[in-house]
Amino acid sequence: MKAKASSAAERGTECIGPVLLLGAPGAGKGTQSKKIMEIFRVPQISTGDLLRANVGQGTELGKRAKEIMERGDLVPDELVCNMVAERLLAPDCSRGFVLDGFPRTVAQAQWLDHFLSRPAYQNLGCARISPVVIEIAVGYNQLLQRLTGRRTCPTCGQIYNVYFQPPRVAETCDNDGSRLLTRKDDAEDVIGERLRAYERQTLPLTKFYQSKGQLRVIDGDREPDTVTEDTLKAIGHGDRL
Repeated sequence: MKAKASSAAERGTECIGPVLLLGAPGAGKGTQSKKIMEIFRVPQISTGDLLRANVGQGTELGKRAKEIMERGDLVPDELVCNMVAERLLAPDCSRGFVLDGFPRTVAQAQWLDHFLSRPAYQNLGCARISPVVIEIAVGYNQLLQRLTGRRTCPTCGQIYNVYFQPPRVAETCDNDGSRLLTRKDDAEDVIGERLRAYERQTLPLTKFYQSKGQLRVIDGDREPDTVTEDTLKAIGHGDRL
C-alpha cells in the first residue's frame, strides 16, 4: 500500500508538459483528459468549457462566440486563442496541462507552437515545451450515436447516453431526479455540420503533427479504460500505473 501511495504522490508532482488530445466531436477527448487530470493532477483545459464560461459570464468574447456556436459552426481562431492564452498562463499550468478540443486547425496549432515558445509560458517552470499529441480515432456511426444519445443533468452534471449508458428512468437523472437535457449542439441537424466542419478544418492537423513526428493515434472505439491505458502509454507514463 505504501509503494502504491508513493507512486500516486510522484505522479501528482512531476512535470508532464502539454498534452494535446485530438478527435472528432464525441470521440471521448473530455473523458480521457479528465482521467489524465486525475492521475497527474494537472488541469484539463477544455475549449468547450472556456467558451461556455465566457458565454455564461457575458464577456465580450462570449457574446461573439454564442451566436456562432448556436449555428453549430466552429468559433474563429481569434476568439478561441485569446481565451486559451489567458488560461495557459495560470499558475496551475506550471507542471503541464491537457488541452481538450484545441487546437482544431493548423493555424491554431501554429499559434500554440509560438505561444509555448514565449518566455511568459516557459517561465511557469514546465520542463517540457514540445507537446505530446494524441488523436482518438472513432468511426462515423459510433460518433453519431455518442452525440445524439448524450444527455446531461442540469443539477449535478452527470452525463448519460441513451444507447450506451442510459439512466434507470428515461430522460431522468439517477442521482437527483432532474429532467435530463440535450445540448443544442447535439441536435441531429447541428451534428452533421459539426462533423463536416471537423473534416474540413481539423483533419489537416494529423498531417501537420505527423510531419513533426509528434502524432500518436489511439483506437477510441473501445472501452474508456482501455483507451485510457493506451493514452497513458502514449504520454510515456503507462508503466507508472
